Amino acid sequence: MKPVRSLARVMLSGVFVVSGARNLQNPGRLVPAAKPVTDRVGPLIQQVSPRIPTDTETLVRINSATQLIGGLMLATGKFTRPVALVLAGTLVPTTVAGHPFWQGEPAERAQHQTQFMKNLGLLGGLLLAAADTEGKPGLRWRAGHRIGHSRRSVQRAVRTARREARIAVRSAATARRLPG
Repeated sequence: MKPVRSLARVMLSGVFVVSGARNLQNPGRLVPAAKPVTDRVGPLIQQVSPRIPTDTETLVRINSATQLIGGLMLATGKFTRPVALVLAGTLVPTTVAGHPFWQGEPAERAQHQTQFMKNLGLLGGLLLAAADTEGKPGLRWRAGHRIGHSRRSVQRAVRTARREARIAVRSAATARRLPG
């Protein structure tokens, strides 16, 4: 199943690598569409840390760089689960800012709705990639399995100690009965 997972990750990451590189080179074309979203998010960012820039072009560049690097990491299989979550996080503002199908003319609405739905599909793929353990058990299962294994080991050790204690008691009783 490894080849299928690898191919699927490369296919999923392609959108992020291409659009991230394109938007990183030319962020100015996205600024007008992103401005309403960044105007709302800017004060929240300032509350988190006043050192983080809040101008629209810089935020578009940060989002684009994150998508480019995250897409490359997803394609190469490095930190796939956390990277998929990061990419999903970058996709939300991109979708809201770039494809407001609830506004505009009917022809524009149809096109934006199609792109919006495409991005929802990408989001679903990213969520699947974030949940994919590649056939290996997840942390929860491994922790429970370790606890169960430890519990069984302790129970075996207790049984062995009791058995050896009984043998020692019998040996001591036998030794007392021997003349000498």
